[in-house]
Amino acid sequence: MIQNVSVYWGEGGQQCAALWQSENSIPPHKRIVIADDTLTADDAYRLACGGTAMLWRGDFQNAKQLLQALARRVDKPSKKSKRAQGAKKTALDNFNLHRLSQSQRARILGMVLIPCNNDHSISLRRAPDISQACLEAYGAVSESYVVSLRELLGVIGAHEWRKQGVLILANGEEELRIHPHYGVFSPIRGEYIELVRHAPLPKCLLQDSLVFDIGVGTGVLSVVLAKRGVQKIIATDQDGRALACAQENIDRLGLTAQIKSVKAHLFPQGKAGLIICNPPWLPARPSSPLEHAIYDPESQMLKGFLGGLKNHLITDGEGWLILSDLAEHLGLRARDELLKWIEQAGLMVASRVDIKPKHKKVFEQTDMLHLARAAEVTSLWRLKCK
Repeated sequence: MIQNVSVYWGEGGQQCAALWQSENSIPPHKRIVIADDTLTADDAYRLACGGTAMLWRGDFQNAKQLLQALARRVDKPSKKSKRAQGAKKTALDNFNLHRLSQSQRARILGMVLIPCNNDHSISLRRAPDISQACLEAYGAVSESYVVSLRELLGVIGAHEWRKQGVLILANGEEELRIHPHYGVFSPIRGEYIELVRHAPLPKCLLQDSLVFDIGVGTGVLSVVLAKRGVQKIIATDQDGRALACAQENIDRLGLTAQIKSVKAHLFPQGKAGLIICNPPWLPARPSSPLEHAIYDPESQMLKGFLGGLKNHLITDGEGWLILSDLAEHLGLRARDELLKWIEQAGLMVASRVDIKPKHKKVFEQTDMLHLARAAEVTSLWRLKCK
């Protein structure tokens, strides 16, 4: 959604203004210069590092090349960073350094700005038609606006994901795709889906086939459970984008008779035989609205799910908590803390099923968090009331 905040710059001897768009809640830049194809990557890098943004008036494809050149400069290790890497650090130190470097990278790469018209078109040479992608991400607008090229490319990429979908079921079985929306976490890590596909369903569902899906996101877990034969699923989320995304996937797959999505904080009213939750895995503060699917400040959602689970389960019902132990390997949360929260909630662990992730970062030894990622295990905790 376009913010009701303006950004200002000087051009042709006049003061100009447009609405400012930033999904990461970055305030409008104070210093902006006009830039075009004559700007070198080195000069652009110096401007960006100094806090000056560049409003692009040149060729759109050249702007993309400039952004790639800036990324190469940002990602090139400095002598200071090489010395820091040589020093002995804890996993938590590496995590904090990783977040700091990612923040600095985003700040510098966010300094190339693109002007967009009120129909989401771009009046630059060789600019693609992005109107549908921006309409999906921002909605209809009545005024022109300025957005960082980095964010705009993310919007375009999300539009392609939405068109193509993410394959979550194949290998000779029925092919099933989930289509993520912009700003909704994509189910590209398939290990947690595998856990839900194969874990034994509680026997109580034979008498009362009702499931709550807490934090529905794209709707992927509700869809998997519906395909497993669950007759009624109530899926909740607080985020409007997630609910719209889930509902579109539910409708596309013809599952509206089985799955109902509702806006709620954690639990809907009533009780169910199975309540499933895949909360954000890392207890840290998100730096943008788009990071809420990854970071759960002070484990608020995790503790809220555990704390309310007992009051919403029927007799012999189960709560399925899907959680990575990456936070434990990073020093952000101890296993004893999780077990204590389960105990305090009046719950017990009936069993736990583990799976190793297979995404490419597990094998990237140059990644600052490689050791933690290589040791990571994703688990489905089957919880019952004491």
